[in-house]
Amino acid sequence: MRCAVFNTKRYDREFLTAEAARAGGGHELVFLEPLLTAETARLADGFTAVCAFVNDRLDAPVLEALAAGGTQFIALRCAGFNNVDLPTAARLGIKLARVPAYSPYAVAEHTVGLMLALNRKLYKAYNRVREGNFALDGLLGFDMHGRTVGIVGTGKIGECTARILAGFGCKLLAFDPYENAALRELGAQYVSLDELLTAADIVTLHCPLSSATHHLINAERLKHMKTGAMLINTGRGALLDTPAVVAALKRGKLGALGIDVYEEEGDLFFVDHSGDTILDDVFSRLLTFPNVLVTGHQAFFTREALEAIARQTLANLDQFARGEKLTNEVKG
Repeated sequence: MRCAVFNTKRYDREFLTAEAARAGGGHELVFLEPLLTAETARLADGFTAVCAFVNDRLDAPVLEALAAGGTQFIALRCAGFNNVDLPTAARLGIKLARVPAYSPYAVAEHTVGLMLALNRKLYKAYNRVREGNFALDGLLGFDMHGRTVGIVGTGKIGECTARILAGFGCKLLAFDPYENAALRELGAQYVSLDELLTAADIVTLHCPLSSATHHLINAERLKHMKTGAMLINTGRGALLDTPAVVAALKRGKLGALGIDVYEEEGDLFFVDHSGDTILDDVFSRLLTFPNVLVTGHQAFFTREALEAIARQTLANLDQFARGEKLTNEVKG
């Protein structure tokens, strides 16, 4: 089956090509560099399948263009699907499948890495030492041991994060509509979101993006947080009302912010903009704070995760090509 793979980087080609060869080469993968948008959708004309990533656009105009060109299946090489107009896909008869899990360890480890880097000012220390400055002023942190960490969303990634933090000796609070017995076994206490925000020294977000979680952390909820608390988001950008977060940073309500995702990241992340002027004023303002650490959606980016993504993406293509039930189908 011919599949147009949009929004590809060198590592996408490397891992998908290797997995396709290992699996027997039953699919023709054509790698395309552009994002999938209404302007580029015609590049998929004649392809039965399209492979898309988290920042590709799969709204009604794109889906209609894909359907007109003969596309019947979309293989999402990511877990999230909030960028897909599912009712339109259903109306057009386009099936979708995703990669629901690849390496929760990758995201959890990156999450804790952000906590440690912000707490112990590792990014400042790195730059200072390279300049010959070995002064410790301004680098004071705190012991993670004994600190209260609130985990919002206790699926696989939240659970892995909890296990790492339990190893540090942190007190764990959790919020999720569906309790995870593994967190109870670690000693975590499930509480309401407001209780969690009020008590936690560090809040970390691991919930999916939906209408219920859009701007979950907003101006009102930020008021509930401890003054000086740390906020980490490696989930989805729109879990945060970013202007409200900026305001909380300005007045000192938030002590530190670490994010690997951003609500308007589609036009920023995964591309080298070092020679460009960043036109997003909110994002530019975030970068001015000394207590903010931003990474460019790299929490998932480990060899093990990319191998798992490629393996499951090819398996999803195989199931569709054989007319089998799609194990990881996404429905509206």
